[in-house]
Amino acid sequence: MFQAPKGTYDVLPGSAFLAVRDGLLEPARLAGYGYVEAPVFEDTELFARGVGASTDVVSKEMYSFTDRGGRSLTLRPEGTAGVVRAVLEHNLHKGQLPVKVRYAGPMFRAERPQAGRYRQFQQSGVEAIGLTDPALDAEVVALAWEAFQRLGLRQVRLLMTSLGDPACRPAYREELTAYLAGLDLDEATQERARINPLRVLDDKRPELQALLTSAPLMVDRLCADCKAHHEAVAAGLEALGVPFERAPRLVRGLDYYMRTTFEFLHDGLGAQSAVGGGGRYDGLSESVGGPPLPGIGWALGIERTLLALEAEGVTVPADSGVQVFVVPLGVAAKAWAVGFVGQLRARGIASDLAYGDRGLKGAMKAADRSRARWAVVVGDRDLDGSVAQLKDLTNGEQTAVPLTDLLEHLS
Repeated sequence: MFQAPKGTYDVLPGSAFLAVRDGLLEPARLAGYGYVEAPVFEDTELFARGVGASTDVVSKEMYSFTDRGGRSLTLRPEGTAGVVRAVLEHNLHKGQLPVKVRYAGPMFRAERPQAGRYRQFQQSGVEAIGLTDPALDAEVVALAWEAFQRLGLRQVRLLMTSLGDPACRPAYREELTAYLAGLDLDEATQERARINPLRVLDDKRPELQALLTSAPLMVDRLCADCKAHHEAVAAGLEALGVPFERAPRLVRGLDYYMRTTFEFLHDGLGAQSAVGGGGRYDGLSESVGGPPLPGIGWALGIERTLLALEAEGVTVPADSGVQVFVVPLGVAAKAWAVGFVGQLRARGIASDLAYGDRGLKGAMKAADRSRARWAVVVGDRDLDGSVAQLKDLTNGEQTAVPLTDLLEHLS
């Protein structure tokens, strides 16, 4: 028997998956972020140029393949590059700015599966494209914070820093490179320092962190514009009532981040504590062939959020199933039930019926499994008397209701 490929999983009926996926985007919907959906595969070069050819995501983790036309395509490892491509392709940036969009869907990375880390994983995300306004940064970050709060999470922490911009980062990079060159680093870390020295700061190994205690920090080398922007974002978050921790060593694994950079952690998840994050990517559009177009966004992990909810003991309403389950007993009752279920659905009432001509006991077990609130039991004799038995499945109370009144009664 076949099984799901390693590093993937199935979403089954009764899961809280949909409630979490949509719940993470509800604050963004209320803030005017329209829904977009980009393809799950794109031109490989979009990610190589947009995300960064030297990143682990591009160099080690992408699922790439050559199609029948000889084109190199890649299953998307993240959502931002594809959304920016769509904005540029459809000229959304030539209208009102910022372009505010939300999305959800699967991402793909070839990495070692473990709790909360999959090869096909799901994210909910937002992007606000076209302006550098720090108030917009604060809004974007606050939308993610509010999403976690709405779901009932209380142990999420927000870390935030600034990674500077092309005006101040090159000088800092040189200073950091010189500092790292004076350390006794292993060969792999030396190579990482050569490609992107900032990423060395994010290495979680205690022995390496001990060597980095005196390393120069980007937030202490910000130019005047970046510093003013960073403090304005912080003031905006304070005005919105969003608590945050300044994290000067925070570095995320995608090269396009600059200025505002942030991450959400949940301490109940162990080593895989990040439940989401994001930042500003003002140079991404140019790197993929577009005009200068600043942007900021985030992606929140649905699987990690589900684990965080479990860690806190928070129950999120699962897929609700049906409201009414119809149990026909007899040939004539079955014919009536088929039509009645159609009428219920036409009224917007989620409903189902007991198929398979099973007896009352088996049909009522099916009603219980459906998680319905009401069961309508109708036999051929009931039809002769123009009455149905309406049972409240939460308390077991049963009432006879005339068939002529049943639809309105349930409505």
